Amino acid sequence: MSHHYQLIWFRQDLRIQDHAALWHATQAGPCIALVILSPKQWQLHDDAAIKIDFYLRQLKQLKQDLEALNIPLMVQTVDLWKGIPQFIENLLKHIPFQNIYANIEFGFNELKRDNAIHHILNLQQKQLILLQDRTLFPIASIRNQSNQPYQVFGAFKKTCYQRLEHGLPQCYPSPLQQLPIELNLTELTNTDIEQLRSVFQDQLRENTECEWKIGEAHALALLDQFVEEHLAEYKLARDFPAQSGTSQLSPYLNIGVLSIRQCLQALFRKQLGHFTIQSEGQQTWLDELLWREFYQHILFDFPQVSKHLPFKASTQNIEWRDDQESLKQWQQGLTGIPIVDAGMRQLLATGWMHNRVRMICAMFLSKNLLIDWRIGEQWFMQQLIDGDLAANNGGWQWCASTGTDAAPYFRVFNPVSQSNKFDPQGDYIRKWVPELKGLDAKTIHEPYAKNSSIKLNYPKPIVDLKLSRVRAIEAFKHSQ
Repeated sequence: MSHHYQLIWFRQDLRIQDHAALWHATQAGPCIALVILSPKQWQLHDDAAIKIDFYLRQLKQLKQDLEALNIPLMVQTVDLWKGIPQFIENLLKHIPFQNIYANIEFGFNELKRDNAIHHILNLQQKQLILLQDRTLFPIASIRNQSNQPYQVFGAFKKTCYQRLEHGLPQCYPSPLQQLPIELNLTELTNTDIEQLRSVFQDQLRENTECEWKIGEAHALALLDQFVEEHLAEYKLARDFPAQSGTSQLSPYLNIGVLSIRQCLQALFRKQLGHFTIQSEGQQTWLDELLWREFYQHILFDFPQVSKHLPFKASTQNIEWRDDQESLKQWQQGLTGIPIVDAGMRQLLATGWMHNRVRMICAMFLSKNLLIDWRIGEQWFMQQLIDGDLAANNGGWQWCASTGTDAAPYFRVFNPVSQSNKFDPQGDYIRKWVPELKGLDAKTIHEPYAKNSSIKLNYPKPIVDLKLSRVRAIEAFKHSQ
């Protein structure tokens, strides 16, 4: 039996193409692939059923893609991450692998898990070789002149632009087919993917699988379609939820069906891979990709954000309201604020919400209802197909004015003004709040404003927007 197998551990990176750890592992020798599923850890991290199902469906596809390369895949269930080091130690007794290759994950618990595995492997003169794959730039490589991490996006972005001018990060080559491996791995695979999927089926709504297809080919086709057909109008169209103006690639980026490098290369394909910005749409989408990058770096450099703590320590003193009834009305899209309700219902129905509306709904909860942003962050994670710790936490803390480079505390979106501006005809509201579909474009944003006695099968607003704005500002002032 060969003693030169490399173990490639797939995590949030379920693809073959442009995969840092996979490419490096295949360069070192014949590979065996591993995926460890941790259902109880998913629950602790509030992962949505739709996200788990999407992951498991893509995992089946990955297994087929790896088989075409003669790379066998072991799928093992270890309920909690704290049990993974023991599993790896036992695995060493069955497979004479040389090293484990994986792409680094930045969360506090993820790094703690990997440090424990490092220790076990080092005792056996083996290594856990972690590659940078989830970001454009290696973690801890974007620093200010004092060699400190950036806390303001504008300065972070400027440094990223300077780095890109020296050359775009290149995609890794696809691995070649290896010779078949003569190993019986049946006993080391304890998970039936379809059986595990069935556990989460009851939590899924109908038709969600049809909306979110899996596969690298599909994800790359969506990327190409967005760049070719929607990029030119992206700057203007992205804020209008009734339009298909956003890329909707976040679910594929989140579990690694797509890589961030592939997105960047597609963005500059017409410039033959040179960093030359030629349109506002191109620059705006690049900036959105860099916001994603920024929050990934923040997650690593400031681990308190993955421990349910605000980035700004002073905001820990805010006196949040305990209002379970209002929270339930927000969660179910029954606040009486049509744009908020439309967004929350879209989330429940599809596992996704338009980004502009995410900001409106988050600010409404944390400012107008003055309910702890962490409760909203948790609810989004429990529903979102693209739920990502760094992006979700960063977005919520921005809206709640508790995060890095966040909206100032006195900035409180007026959801009705936002609705009038970004859904001027009310088309988005009509789709998700059908009780209001008969109203005209002026009335639909605030149906009871001019006629409080109008008969509608729709709740009246649960909060006065002006008074609640004043209340929020006072609460933040007193916390300073």
